[in-house]
Amino acid sequence: MVIFVILQLKNTCKSRVRWKCYLLEILVLLILSLSTTFSILWLFLVFFKRKTLKVSHLKPLPKCMGKGRDNLNDDGATIFKQSSLQLTFSEVVHITNNFSKSNVIGDGGSGIVYKGVLPSGQLVAVKKLGKARDQGSREFLAEMEAIGSVKHNNLIPLLGFCSLGGEKLLIYEFMVNGSLDIWLRNKPGELQALDWDIRLKIALGTARGLAFLHHSIVPPIIHRDIKASNILLDHKFEPRIADFGLARTLSVCGTHVTTEIAGTFGYIAPEYGQSWRSTTKGDVYSFGVLVLEIITGKEPTGPEFKDMEGGNLVGWVRGMVAKGKETECVDGKVFCESTVKAGMLKLLHLGLNCTN
Repeated sequence: MVIFVILQLKNTCKSRVRWKCYLLEILVLLILSLSTTFSILWLFLVFFKRKTLKVSHLKPLPKCMGKGRDNLNDDGATIFKQSSLQLTFSEVVHITNNFSKSNVIGDGGSGIVYKGVLPSGQLVAVKKLGKARDQGSREFLAEMEAIGSVKHNNLIPLLGFCSLGGEKLLIYEFMVNGSLDIWLRNKPGELQALDWDIRLKIALGTARGLAFLHHSIVPPIIHRDIKASNILLDHKFEPRIADFGLARTLSVCGTHVTTEIAGTFGYIAPEYGQSWRSTTKGDVYSFGVLVLEIITGKEPTGPEFKDMEGGNLVGWVRGMVAKGKETECVDGKVFCESTVKAGMLKLLHLGLNCTN
């Protein structure tokens, strides 16, 4: 009897231990399940947050200027938020005096630029893009994506935009001193020559603007049309990179593949015409040509270079430097000052390095 009781007690103990083990196993499984669920949820939230941050860092796009019927008609309209500057199409017509010829301050391949005056008295530049739907829409969206709400001292400030049917308008701050090419190509007696300090300021400011586009924005922006006419000058001759109609964001591999040549002859890197791939190096090459323009006062192409290597300014400067005649490359209007000689020659070689 005692043995039977002892066996029963042992069985009872084993049963209790077994149930405790079962309960412990269930508890462990429950904890593991909750931990796994929590981990998956946490990873999802981290991924979503990173994606959100990436998109927001890309540049919150600015807002549509128009009210109601003037809003962008394209499918991308939902990505634009409302801007502090709101003008209807009729108001833009009014501030440009019905797009009067007397208000035209620029006329390029992407459209005509008019001077306008806001009700507050602020001067603005209104770019009216060409009506070719594909090209106009593409350039319109390129400008918005590139500098929609990006602020930098060396990028042209985009105040807003307006779209009505086929009409697409971009409104910028007005740059009092116009474009760099006007100053470099000035006729005797019309405009004073740029002195060395101003030329150096323009070169440095343009470099800062490009560095911002290439290194401070994710993904980077390539301008694809750096040239003297796209460098605007404010009242202090601070340069502002303008005209982002050809700008593109870079892919993960650091290139943008195109099916047509983008840019201006004389500024385009030679390898671009072979690979059809745009990179930040293309902008650097164009900047190098711009620097050589600033130093020499000469245009990137012209009949005087027809017998030179490459038939352009870059080939001419390279040949002159190889012959030890680098001082003859420099614009005589500013090179007469001996105090700036070293700085100008240093900038000349920097331009050559950019075009190497």
